[in-house]
Amino acid sequence: MQTKNILLTGTAGFIGSNFVPYFLEKYPNYNLVNLDLLTYAGDLENLKECENDPNYKFIKGDICNRELVEFIFAEYDIKGVIHFAAESHVDNSIKNPGVFVQTNVNGTYTLVDVAKKYWMEKPFTYKTEYQDCRFHHISTDEVYGTLSLDPNDLFTEKTPYAPNSPYSASKASSDMIIRAYVETFGLNAVITNCSNNYGPKQHDEKLIPTIIRNALNNNPIPIYGDGKNIRDWLYVLDHCKGIDLVYHKGNKGETYNIGGRNERTNLQIVDAITTILDKEVPQPNFSYKSLITFVEDRAGHDRRYAIDASKLENELGWKADENFDTGIVKTIEWYLSKYNRIY
Repeated sequence: MQTKNILLTGTAGFIGSNFVPYFLEKYPNYNLVNLDLLTYAGDLENLKECENDPNYKFIKGDICNRELVEFIFAEYDIKGVIHFAAESHVDNSIKNPGVFVQTNVNGTYTLVDVAKKYWMEKPFTYKTEYQDCRFHHISTDEVYGTLSLDPNDLFTEKTPYAPNSPYSASKASSDMIIRAYVETFGLNAVITNCSNNYGPKQHDEKLIPTIIRNALNNNPIPIYGDGKNIRDWLYVLDHCKGIDLVYHKGNKGETYNIGGRNERTNLQIVDAITTILDKEVPQPNFSYKSLITFVEDRAGHDRRYAIDASKLENELGWKADENFDTGIVKTIEWYLSKYNRIY
């Protein structure tokens, strides 16, 4: 089978660093080139198991650097892109929106424009040797805004965009750029919008690692507002399998939502984690639940997200392997090992 060089962006981060080992093992004929700037959220430790793999190459660099992106396409004859790289922390986007616009909007534009020029002769006409080249853009359910508390109210691929934070606005903008390149130039691109991911290798600043870390250090566990904000939680490896399916089998120009059908309030999340920790890492006459502390709510904090993944399930046969109860046990086990606690 002929080898194929695929450019991955931002895979030293959480989702990408789970995706790379999965993809390398499944597709031995792919050479993966990882372009990552290694901002605070990217860590090569996350890819330790891949660094000596002959089918994997790491390049430190910025997706906004057009000259570098053009060099990578030419040097490695790139025949596919899976674009993970993004600034993604909502709190940081409130403090410093410009960085999010630069990376998420300008970076995406640079990548997709270079891909179009490298693969295509003119609009809707691919060069002969690049007929099957595809650009896969990884996005988020936050572009849809917020939902009512009605459990039947779910984000679908037809939900109008209504982003509420600088982060989600920058991701919505990048989605629109991809859409424009499909409609105007005939680029073979797909978009996936996922719900909240959790699992191994997530950055310490995110909710679930913060709960685990603070609990183990007997520090207050901060919960925004009343703790009743609802998210749909997706185990990261299930997300990776969804990306794999859409990249290979999704229809050109289509969007696919990937969600875990695991809605939980932040209070339910912290309760589940502290219950497991009380059992696995007990302290005498003490419950980790006593560390829960309510803090001032985040500005513009969306109340509820939930995804209807029917399109992906029905058209491509995807199904989440983990539910929240199984996934959270695996997640806590990984963090206990990271923080050197016995599980």
